[in-house]
Amino acid sequence: MAHVWDDLESMLKAPYPPVEKGTIKPHVNFKVNEDVEALCKAIQGFGTDEKIVIDILTHRSSSQKQAISRAYEEKSKRILVNDLKSDTGGDFEDVLVRLATLPAVNDAKDIIKATKGAGTDKDILIEILASRTNKQIKELSAAYADETKKTLVQNLKHEVSGDFGKAIVSLAEAARDESTSVNANKAKEDAQALYNAGEKKFGTDESKFVEILCKRSIPQLRQTLVEYKNISGKTLQKSIEKEMSGDMEELLVAIVKCIMNTPAYFAEKLHDCMKGIGTHERILTRIMVSRAEVDMMDIKAEYKKLYQSSLYKQISSDVTGNYCDCLRMICGE
Repeated sequence: MAHVWDDLESMLKAPYPPVEKGTIKPHVNFKVNEDVEALCKAIQGFGTDEKIVIDILTHRSSSQKQAISRAYEEKSKRILVNDLKSDTGGDFEDVLVRLATLPAVNDAKDIIKATKGAGTDKDILIEILASRTNKQIKELSAAYADETKKTLVQNLKHEVSGDFGKAIVSLAEAARDESTSVNANKAKEDAQALYNAGEKKFGTDESKFVEILCKRSIPQLRQTLVEYKNISGKTLQKSIEKEMSGDMEELLVAIVKCIMNTPAYFAEKLHDCMKGIGTHERILTRIMVSRAEVDMMDIKAEYKKLYQSSLYKQISSDVTGNYCDCLRMICGE
C-alpha cells in the first residue's frame, strides 16, 4: 500500500468538494429551551454538572449552539461562554469555550493570538490558512475584522514578510479558483513551471510556487501533482523538502498535503501533538474542535491507516478527566 503522501492515484479518485463527514451533527430533536434549562441547572447549581455540559456541547451543531447561547443570555442575563470560563479551568475550559464559539471566531482568535506580541506563531498561520476553504477564510476574515477593527490581509502584511509572507497573504485573500473542471494542458504547463523553478535551477524561484499553489483550484492542482511526478520522477512534496527550508518549506508542504488529503494532514498533526513525552493540549483541542463538524470521521479513518491504532484510544491514553471525556465525545468511537 502506497504511503498516503505518495498515493496520487487515491488522491485523483477523492471527491471534490469533499463530502462533510463530521462527528458533531445537528441534533434532530433540538429544543433550545430544554437545553438552556439543562445548562442553567448544570452550571449555576452547586458545583458544575460537567457530564450534561459536555453532552450538550458535543451533540449540537454550531448554529444550534449559537441559538442556545442567545436563549441562555435572555433567560439568565448571563453570557454562556463567560459562565463556562468561571466554572471550569485549564484545558477543559478551553475545549468547552471553543465548542460554544463559532468556528470562524475560533480561527480569528487563534490568528490574533498567533500575531500578538513579539514574534509570530507561524505554525498556527500555516495550519489554518493552508487547510481552510475560501468560504471559511472569508468567514474568519469577517470575524477578525469584528474583533480587531482591522482587515486580516492588511495586518498579515505587517506581520509576515518575504516569500513566506506573500504566500500567507495570498491564502488569506481567499481567492483560490473554485472551478471543478481540470485543464490537462495547464496542469502539464504548471508542473513544468514548478520543475523549472525548483529542481531544475540553481536556487529556487519561490514566487512561482506561491502563484500556482495558492491560487489554482484543488482539482487542477491534483492533476498538476500527477504531471509533476511524471516530469521529475518524484513527488512535489519531496522536491519542496529538498529545495526549501524553514517556514516556506513547512507552508508549501502543508498546502500540498491539504490538496492531496486534508484529513490525513490533520491525522498527522494530531499524532505529532500526542507522541513522545507530554501532549500539546492547545493543538489537540484546536484541531479536534475545528474539524468536529467538517471531516472528523475521515481524520479517524486516516489516523487508523497511518498509525494502526485508533484516535479514540490514543486520546484516552494521553489525556485525563473531563477534558478527556469531552475530546472522546468529539471523536466518537
